[in-house]
Amino acid sequence: MATMTSTATDQASAVGGAEIRRHELAAFLRSRRERIAPEQVGLPRGPRRRTPGLRREEVAHLSAVGVTWYTWLEQARAIQVSVQVLDALARTLRLDASERAHLFQLAGANDPAPGARCPSVTPALREMLDRLGPIPASVQNSRYDIVAYNRTYALLMGADLDEIPPEDRNCILLAYTDPHWRAAIVHLEESQRLMAARLRAALAGHLGEPAWKMLLKRLEESPEFRENWERYEVVGHRSKTKEFVNPHVGLLTLEHTDLWLAPELGGRMVTYTPKNEETRERLERLHRLAQGIPAREGAGQGS
Repeated sequence: MATMTSTATDQASAVGGAEIRRHELAAFLRSRRERIAPEQVGLPRGPRRRTPGLRREEVAHLSAVGVTWYTWLEQARAIQVSVQVLDALARTLRLDASERAHLFQLAGANDPAPGARCPSVTPALREMLDRLGPIPASVQNSRYDIVAYNRTYALLMGADLDEIPPEDRNCILLAYTDPHWRAAIVHLEESQRLMAARLRAALAGHLGEPAWKMLLKRLEESPEFRENWERYEVVGHRSKTKEFVNPHVGLLTLEHTDLWLAPELGGRMVTYTPKNEETRERLERLHRLAQGIPAREGAGQGS
């Protein structure tokens, strides 16, 4: 009898804890919804608006979820929330890293998006990235999330990668949606098609995983990705010469090499080594710029 009573108490406590989390989640969503002005998300304010911030139906529309479902969420109803929906809400409500982590914790879910820190990236590996110096290098997983990188890689595509939220640091996502990356890739259409084929090849071992489903949902917002994805092409990894136009130093011709860290998990270090002396000199300039060292006199973009 004592055991049964203890079990019943534990179950009641768990139910009570879940209810408290639902109410906290509802209050958190309301508070974040009310702080966002319609203009921040491209919506007109209108003369009759009384609601502070966004309306529930606006959040639902921007997050691609049902209005009734989102209303239930703010009413603390006992409904299941997928990580894809939580990711969409976090982006619609413009949550920072701490707020995003709080949202997933309240929902009792693990955030599959790449964070600022990755358990597989050891201090030794980070030092290796830094010591590669002018060679752009990053650590990526099988989804092409960029989980660590050196300063030269951060500026390789023009805009500073540090300024991009961790959940958006994905090579394929950036190649399809970010204007800086799209402008930097010389053979953009060919690269996008190849990336989609590589992603499909990698997906076979991760079917149904939330993080992959979330990435595909975001990518499918791009008509170019949908067109390439529907080709059902698959391509494995291989070394390849790539060309980027960097706004700071000009054209870079680089040899792309993957160094596998954990083949069974898809983790690898990606490096770009110069194919010619001109690119080598330009990488040196980019590296100095990334380190905050003023460029030498006469070392302009076209030199």
